[in-house]
Amino acid sequence: MLEHLFGSKTRVRLLRLFLHHPEESFFVRELARKTHFQMNAVRRELDNLVKFGALMESAPAGGDRPKGPLGQRRYYKLNTEFVLYPELRALLLKSQVLLEQNFVKRIQDMGSVKYLALTGRFVDEPALSTDLLVIGKVNRERLERLIHDFERELGASVRFTVLTGPEFQYRKQVGDKFIYSILESKKVVVVDELMNDGQ
Repeated sequence: MLEHLFGSKTRVRLLRLFLHHPEESFFVRELARKTHFQMNAVRRELDNLVKFGALMESAPAGGDRPKGPLGQRRYYKLNTEFVLYPELRALLLKSQVLLEQNFVKRIQDMGSVKYLALTGRFVDEPALSTDLLVIGKVNRERLERLIHDFERELGASVRFTVLTGPEFQYRKQVGDKFIYSILESKKVVVVDELMNDGQ
C-alpha cells in the first residue's frame, strides 16, 4: 500500500528502518545490506528523502568521522525536527499493523498454533527477551524464513520463541522465569487455544 503512496518500495523500507532507529546514523552500503536493495537505488532514495526533509546527513555514532577511505562515507539520520515527522511516523506505524496482520496469518497457516502472542518490540517493551511467542507445532525452518522476510519489510530484527504444548506446560509448572515474564507482560494475544483443549 505505502509503496503506491510513496512511489517506491525502497523509500518505504528505508523510512521504516530509520523510524525504528531514530537516534542512529547509517551509511549507504550498510543501508543497502539491511534493506536488500541495490546501492544505486538506496543512494537515489536517500537523496530524495534528504531533499524532502525526512532525513539529514549526519556524523557517525561516536561523533568524529574516521580518517582515510572510511571518512568519505556519507551518513544519514532521521530528521525528527521535520515538519511532517509526526504524521509520517503515524502513517508508517499504521501500515505496520497491516504488515503484522499478514505476518500473523501466515504463521497461523503454517501448522497447529495453540498460542501466539506479539510482545517486546510490537508493544513498545524492548526490554523483554522475545518479540514473538509461538506455542504449537510449526515448521521451524519455514517460520525462520518468514521472519527473515518480515524483518526486511519491517526494518528491524524480531526475536522469537517456539515451544510445543508439552514444553510450555512443563516450563510453566516449574515456574520458568522466562515464561512468566512473557505471560505477565504487556502483549497482544492473537491465538489462545491452550485453555480450550487442556494442552
